[in-house]
Amino acid sequence: MDTTEPQQNERPSVRMAVVLCRRPTANRWQPFQWRLEDVVPDLGEYGIEPRCLDRSDTEERWLTPGFNVTLFRDEAEGYYLNVTSAAPCWFVLWRLGEAGTADEGRAIPHTVSLSYNEAGRWLDGGETVENVPLDAAALEWLQAYVAENYRPEPKKRRRPESFLSPEDRAKF
Repeated sequence: MDTTEPQQNERPSVRMAVVLCRRPTANRWQPFQWRLEDVVPDLGEYGIEPRCLDRSDTEERWLTPGFNVTLFRDEAEGYYLNVTSAAPCWFVLWRLGEAGTADEGRAIPHTVSLSYNEAGRWLDGGETVENVPLDAAALEWLQAYVAENYRPEPKKRRRPESFLSPEDRAKF
């Protein structure tokens, strides 16, 4: 993964492109389904506009370039949760193109993240979020950031409730 050394006040970031694929389903109410296929490094060779990689009667694949994934210290816990999971991954939020536009019916990626917490907030908000496995170079880059910036919050000691009667104390 080609990442530049950040300046003193710069945040580490990478530029990525998203590949979404439309495939047929065996469902009469939903004849096709969009799925996240890949997140790949964008070194500028894809341009700035989405492009159709291939299209047939039943399938199509679209590449959308230009997603900057920037790491923030306040999201370090979310990165830690991703890195320590069984399958670290990229998270992509996408929406279907609106009716009456050139993108009608096509999946449009809106943002890419490496934070479990951020992806969880998107899902809580009712957004469509999918993930694909992180490649080895991106995982190494994220692990280095987590090692340098994540410090778990210390556990706080719970004070005894000795001043309360036994009936009024919290039941655990």
